[in-house]
Amino acid sequence: MNVQRVILLVMDSVGCGELPDAARYGDAGADTLGNTSRHVGGMTLPYLQKYGIGNLTTILGVPPVARPAGAYGKMEEASAGKDTTTGHWEIAGLRVEKPFSLFPDGFPPEILEPFKQRTGRGVLGNMPASGTVILDELGEEHVRTGDLIVYTSGDSVFQIAAHEDVVPVEELYAASRIAREILDAHYVGRVIARPFVGTPGAWKRTYNRKDFSMVPPEPTVLDALAGAGLPVVGIGKIEDIYAGRGITEGIHSEGNVDGLKKTLEVMQRVPRGVVFNNLVDFDMLYGHRNNPDGYYGCLREFDAFVPQLEDALAPGDRVMITADHGNDPTTVSTDHTREHVPILVFGPGCPAGRDLGTRKTFSDIGATLAEVFGVAPPRFGTSFLSEIA
Repeated sequence: MNVQRVILLVMDSVGCGELPDAARYGDAGADTLGNTSRHVGGMTLPYLQKYGIGNLTTILGVPPVARPAGAYGKMEEASAGKDTTTGHWEIAGLRVEKPFSLFPDGFPPEILEPFKQRTGRGVLGNMPASGTVILDELGEEHVRTGDLIVYTSGDSVFQIAAHEDVVPVEELYAASRIAREILDAHYVGRVIARPFVGTPGAWKRTYNRKDFSMVPPEPTVLDALAGAGLPVVGIGKIEDIYAGRGITEGIHSEGNVDGLKKTLEVMQRVPRGVVFNNLVDFDMLYGHRNNPDGYYGCLREFDAFVPQLEDALAPGDRVMITADHGNDPTTVSTDHTREHVPILVFGPGCPAGRDLGTRKTFSDIGATLAEVFGVAPPRFGTSFLSEIA
């Protein structure tokens, strides 16, 4: 049976154990799935377990199964870094050799001064911070002054928070585009617009968040697919991460539940090509907030969706479930963690019990997509199509 369509779901930050070089990143012992399971006293994830997630790391309550219902394995990140852009670019066949720039002491005047001049607004913060904590610290002053809240993290990000009633969303996006132009020369991976609403003590970030990534430095396998006339539908922040490159249709979503619903809707009308969805809630709502109980709830929510996905599959479909990095919510840090990521593959006719092993790069997904659809392979990655077709 030839594969005709791939549904690629990225569980944002769902790592499965430290990489060999994790200590260099301050992430020794990180294991998003394993540590979360121990913190909550055990997990129940019957559908992900069926497909082999418990075979990848020690997950309390989710033991390995003798013969998973599809192909299963885990992948190492070959690129330098542990951020969203790096992980996604590698999935699509690129390798980031030079790490994106980090600003642990805040952004220097050569970045902030032109930003303030061109936006016409002042800046508050300019420090590494948790997105929710900095709103508690500076939200009221922002509302009073109209100055933009600028902050970063352990990732290469320039984040701009603004209340939607103080700075209209479109103005915030315009400010983010200005920042993106300034920051290209400084090799910053992403500018993130972080709109919020509410009142002091009850701030709430909205799903009008938007990412402004650097343009990939060379074509990805998505460019090759789109160039061959194949649909590549990006759901959630996928279009933003690739700066629109190689995406034939971008669909905004408001969290995991909405994104999964839209995945099913796209599957009803796009019979061939790639449906590519980033499920952001794992990372945004729970990983970065050190909330393992919420993280487990998010995993259960996704697990409960799997039967609906199974029912929607057609002959020639393959589902690939993976992640772009870790974000162990049991660590002291609120930043991403340098981890292996899962690769679970299933669909009608997919061989069961195929152990894909530990892949040496996320780009094995991109190489597999290239072979599935008969386009030029990326420079990096080894296809595993023979194991899943």
